[in-house]
Amino acid sequence: MSASDNKVVKKSLAQGKAGMGQPDELDKFGWIPCELTLEIPVPSFTVGDLIKLLKGSIVETALHHTSDIPLRVNKHLIAWTEFEVVGDNLAVRVTELA
Repeated sequence: MSASDNKVVKKSLAQGKAGMGQPDELDKFGWIPCELTLEIPVPSFTVGDLIKLLKGSIVETALHHTSDIPLRVNKHLIAWTEFEVVGDNLAVRVTELA
């Protein structure tokens, strides 16, 4: 993540926190690392399919292009998201908190 991307994320989080009336005491936990993952199901994917993957291969998912994608932090569902393009980067927009 670039410095400008990091600023966008921090700005969004700060706006969200301000809107929820969160206390400033939470700021002291900002340094704690966490694993953020998006979960995209691929049904019926086999080891054979994995072996056949090449550059340019397309893997079809179980999601419709308008489906929300689960966002997890340390394996815990925290929100639903949708993909969005920001400049040259692929990003996700939070559509609903879990």
